[in-house]
Amino acid sequence: MPRLCVCGCCGPLRPRYKRLVDNIFPEDPKDGLVKSDMEKLTFYAVSAPEKLDRIGAYLAERLSRDVVRHRYGYVVIAMEALDQLLMACHSQSIKPFVESFLHMVAKLLESREPDLQVLGTNSFVKFANIEEDTPSYHRRYDFFVSQFSAMCHSTHEDPETRNRIRVAGIKGLQGVVRKTVNDELQAIIWEPQHMDKLIPSMLFNMQDNEDFERTGEENPASLAESCFRELLGRAAYGNMNNAVHPVLVHLDNHRLWDPNDFAVSCFRIIMYSIQAQHSHHVIQQVLSHLDTHSKNTPRVRAGIVQVLLETVAIAAKGSIGPTVLEVFNTLLKHLRMSVDFELGDGSRRNSASSLSSTRTKESEERIVQNAIIQTIGFFGGNLPDYQRAEVMMFVMGKVPVYGTPCHTLDTVKIGHQGTKRIQAMLLSSLIMVTSGFKCKTICAGLPMAFLEPLCSISLMEDSELRLLVLEILHNIIDRHDNRAKLRGIRIIPNVAALKIKREKISKQDVVFMKKHGQQLYRHIYLGCKEEDNVQKNFELLFTALALITIELANEEVVIDLIRLSIALQDMALANEENMPMFIRCGIMALVAAYLNFLSQMIANPPFCQHVSKVIEMRNLDAPHLLPEHVFREKCVLPDNLDRDDVGLYFQTADLAEALSVPGYNVERLAVPYIPQVTDEDQLPRRKSFVDTISLQVDILSNSLPDQSQLAEEITFETLKKAIDTTGLEEQERERRRQVMEKFQKAPFEEIAAHCESKANMLHDRLAQVFELTIRPPPSPSGTVTVTSGHAQYQSVPVYEMKFPDLCVY
Repeated sequence: MPRLCVCGCCGPLRPRYKRLVDNIFPEDPKDGLVKSDMEKLTFYAVSAPEKLDRIGAYLAERLSRDVVRHRYGYVVIAMEALDQLLMACHSQSIKPFVESFLHMVAKLLESREPDLQVLGTNSFVKFANIEEDTPSYHRRYDFFVSQFSAMCHSTHEDPETRNRIRVAGIKGLQGVVRKTVNDELQAIIWEPQHMDKLIPSMLFNMQDNEDFERTGEENPASLAESCFRELLGRAAYGNMNNAVHPVLVHLDNHRLWDPNDFAVSCFRIIMYSIQAQHSHHVIQQVLSHLDTHSKNTPRVRAGIVQVLLETVAIAAKGSIGPTVLEVFNTLLKHLRMSVDFELGDGSRRNSASSLSSTRTKESEERIVQNAIIQTIGFFGGNLPDYQRAEVMMFVMGKVPVYGTPCHTLDTVKIGHQGTKRIQAMLLSSLIMVTSGFKCKTICAGLPMAFLEPLCSISLMEDSELRLLVLEILHNIIDRHDNRAKLRGIRIIPNVAALKIKREKISKQDVVFMKKHGQQLYRHIYLGCKEEDNVQKNFELLFTALALITIELANEEVVIDLIRLSIALQDMALANEENMPMFIRCGIMALVAAYLNFLSQMIANPPFCQHVSKVIEMRNLDAPHLLPEHVFREKCVLPDNLDRDDVGLYFQTADLAEALSVPGYNVERLAVPYIPQVTDEDQLPRRKSFVDTISLQVDILSNSLPDQSQLAEEITFETLKKAIDTTGLEEQERERRRQVMEKFQKAPFEEIAAHCESKANMLHDRLAQVFELTIRPPPSPSGTVTVTSGHAQYQSVPVYEMKFPDLCVY
């Protein structure tokens, strides 16, 4: 029988997957996806995952055809089917299907129809939320980053449509970030070519916040900020620079440093979004950016510095690593440059179009300088105490002295005026750094490397600098917040009413005052007689003395402070340096205010009585010697001070009699206080101090005994005393105690003078010994002398020789 041949193209002969795909499309696209047939297709895809790539390819083919024919209803159905298949299938065979899916999403994004772009974006976002079992080795998202970024910058005519496209673009970028940051094989997303598109797209929408009524995902600005935070939160250690650099470039391109509200807002978001240990990366980026704009306009530089201030304010409490010194180095460099720009050289000043423009430029530079000072002070003030002490010494080491070399600041170029400006600004920043600094011991707050240059500046001719130094000292010494209670200079009637907080002085602080107390006294003494002192200077000097009394004074320090006060009074009376009458009366008022405060602090009734008596006499006969009168604007000053009226002045004998109680060594009050004059008055120099406690030298004998003492007559009583050894040990113990007390309580000048005399005596004795050693005594056999090249012998008779006493019998 002949074979029957079946010819033609019948539907049942089409592959099953194609039939299943065709069945999900209804005749009328308005009816939507056929759900029953979609379930069959999904079951088939799950049962035969090897068919997924063919299903995806066929769906992509149909979708492409429908896009070209503008049959957008079928396009929506195809994308819905793709989405459901993606959500249902999670096998390794899904990789080829994903390629078809991404190809179709790209087709939709390339179209100019906003609805199709939004549709493709929504499908991509759904895909981005799927966690794949295995990473993708070859998949790239470059096109999607570019296309979504372009959508973020949409300029569609219709505001509503423009808003939809921008929101879709931001969501797409967020999907790219979520899909790539957790995949180690997709680390390429952090490379600059992608970050330079991602970051500006988000910032552009954050900046262009026109629609305030929309919130959440409908508002591009709000959605962009959320995506920006998410991106920064996922940034790793090595990706931080690539994420921050585009922000700086965007702010430059759009000129957002002046005003800098948006820039500050951006960096606040950055600092609160990133991991704390990455903060120093952001700070370094801003510092480098400030360097690149070192010659830009003052307002731009000020804007960058203010952003840096906000950045370090957030990072100061966290981990900032080695960035601390880099921040200060960079800021000090720009501070010097700002002063240089403000003062300028001759050519720059002559090139100015007018005087008004020059003044405008100077005022703008002041904005930069103030911003730098605030940044230095705020940064240092928020550091931990152990780092703050280091920063204090670091900044103090950068304070320039005119005419001397400095590693950071070239004082020759900026001149004396520029040097003074920088000194004042750095000291102002130190006031901010030391504000609220509570050091456990004064040694930690005033180390030698910090105290010496600080006190050196306090001796400069400029009154403003001396005021700043005193305020810094107040911040460090005042550890119980008593300064506000001592504000001003006045005769305080009842010190107890101030409720001053104090603690017992620690051993460390006692050692500090033994070593460096004389240095503090010296600079207060010399600072009082400066001719340009004003009321503010005397007020801060009074506060300094009061704070030393509260925080650092024991019995020995009290005696030293009284000696200092009497020395100031004598200096004003003697007037050997021809000081103005206002300065002399101001010193007298300072001494009166301080001794009144001290007498009540130590609660000694006779001391208080003597001080009150002198103040009462001054109220009657010499009110210009009291602070309430001398610092008035129209206070009448005398031509001279009456030294003979002893009732107007504090007497050392009366004070010594009042303090003749246990604990006070009143004998030291008789020793006048004389400050040691050193080269530090001109330039700061390091000096070495000897710890006098360790010295065990007998200084009771001030000079060598004379011959009359050596030739003491020997009697029976002297022999009896020599034989009697009872009490010798007690005398030796008392002698040692006196030696120790002498070196612990005697002023530095007295110890130095005694040591110098002892050293001279030692050198004389050594010289005699060496002379005897080098030149032996004459010999009876004669000595050899050379005369005209011939040796001659000279004999010495024995009776003319002088022998030691022990050799004669």
